[in-house]
Formats: sequence, structure tokens, C-alpha cells
Amino acid sequence: MKRIAAVFPGQGSQEVGMGKAMYEAYPSVKELFDRADEALGYSLSTLMFEGPAETLTKTENAQPALLLNSVAIQMVLEEEGIKPAMTAGHSLGEYSALVSAGALDPIDAVKLVHVRGKLMEEAFPTGKGTMAAVLGLERSDIEKTLEGFDGDLTVDLANINCPGQIVISGTKEGVDKASEKLSDAGAKRVLPLNVSGPFHSRLMKPASDEFAEYLNRIEVKDAQIPVYANVTAAPVTDAGTIRNLLVEQLYSPVRFHEILDAFVEEDVDAIVEVGHGKVLSGLVRKVKRRMKTFSIQDPDTMHAFLEWNKEESS
Repeated sequence: MKRIAAVFPGQGSQEVGMGKAMYEAYPSVKELFDRADEALGYSLSTLMFEGPAETLTKTENAQPALLLNSVAIQMVLEEEGIKPAMTAGHSLGEYSALVSAGALDPIDAVKLVHVRGKLMEEAFPTGKGTMAAVLGLERSDIEKTLEGFDGDLTVDLANINCPGQIVISGTKEGVDKASEKLSDAGAKRVLPLNVSGPFHSRLMKPASDEFAEYLNRIEVKDAQIPVYANVTAAPVTDAGTIRNLLVEQLYSPVRFHEILDAFVEEDVDAIVEVGHGKVLSGLVRKVKRRMKTFSIQDPDTMHAFLEWNKEESS
């Protein structure tokens, strides 16, 4: 059996039609989607399959949709006898990783990220906060440029994705000003992101207090395999630590580049992106070009991965 690391995508990877082929191909996926619809009190699956896109993209819908899709695919992998040796997720994807590691119940997690999405949406006035991707500039140069960006101009590092790709987050005014300064400091490009708030910045702190209260009502178990946490980029299995890190994660940077560095050092045969899109597979290749990657998002890509696993294992 091959040794794999599983990574789970975060917000931004959602797309109308996601999950439909898996829903139609696997009875266990249909059952899970139906249970999630019932738990949420509305048909998330219909929204995933038919849209409209602008409703699916709302944070409170996109988060449970992406999690449900990823968790369903991981469930099918487990039915095929495949368990990752370690796992991680990008922002929201960390919840999918925790479900796959046995720390969270799938339906609890769907409800949890639905609430998380609502709180993130409400934490800062719509249109007043934003994010931007900074390309081609070292982390130290970005941090130096952002010194003194406080108050109405608050800007923080939000996602440290891979070499030459770091996302900043803060007030609209702050990010606009920082974007100019970062371009002057040598960034190849600074691209505004189509998001509804300043996620993973200290402006999310109000949401974290309310979220912690809700999280306390959810059972969190020790993880059965190491989950590399966004906040620390280190493996965690202890339930109490997981709980604390999920609260911190809302207003802390996602250290995904460091997580991928750690996975590459762990001697895995492949890093498998479980869920919609290929964003994380792209990041893996920027960290280590020769690393074998798979993106599993439908029955065809599932079969391709299973065939590879069989061939290599025989």
C-alpha cells in the first residue's frame, strides 16, 4: 500500500456542478448528502448541483458545500481501503482533514462550518474588508512593507501558500494602500481577490469569540492520524489542542507552504488533493516539482488514482 498525504481545498474552489457525478455514482455519497441537507434544513446538494453560482459562493454555503464534497470523496477512498498517513487542509479544508482523521463527525462538521461561514461574513462590514495575492515577493519583504499598517489601514499576512505566493488581508483601504507599496517594493503582481471579508486577519477576532462558544457544543475527538494545523504547520492529534487551534485559525495566517515542506520531508509517495479543483496540487508542484500529485473530484479521477495505487502496490 502506498503512503499518501491527503490535502483538502478551501474556499474559492467551489463551482456549480461539484459533487453531482459522485452523488450519482456512489450510494454512500447520496446518503451523506441527503443527511447533510436534512441537518442544515435546506437543500445544499441542489445548490451545489444547480446553483445559482452567486448563492453557492456565499461564505455560509460555500464552506459546507466544499467540506461535504471533500468528506464524501474521502469516505469513498476509505471504502476502497485507502487511509492517508497524514492530512491537512487549506483554511476551511482543515475541517475536512479533521473529519478524515476521525476528530469530527461529518454532519457536525457541516453544521459547524455553516455557522463559521455566517460568523465570518458578519464579523466585518461587507465591502469594507478584502484580500489580495502578492506574487513574486519574499515573505520578509512583505512583512517589512506591512509594518505600521494598523487601525483603519490594518493589513496582515493571511495565506502563506508557496514560494512567491502570499495573500494579505485587511481593511479595503489598507489593502489598496499596501498593494501600491508592495508593487513599489518589487512584487511582480498584486491581485485583488473576490472575497467578502478580511479572512485570516486580526479583524476576524470578533467572530472567533462567538465561534468558540458554538465549537464548545460540538464533540471533538483525538485524531487517529496527524493533522498538520494551519496555525502552527505542525502535526496535532490531541482533541483539546485541535479545538483551540480552530478558534485561532480564524484570525491567524494559514502556513500552507510550511505544511507542504513537512509533507515532502515525510517520504510520501503522493500528495492527493481530495475535493473540488486543483488549486492545492498546483501549490504542491511549486514546493516540489517532482512530487506525485492527484486531484480526486469525480468518479473518473477516483478510478485513475485507484488504478495507480493498485499498479504501484502490486
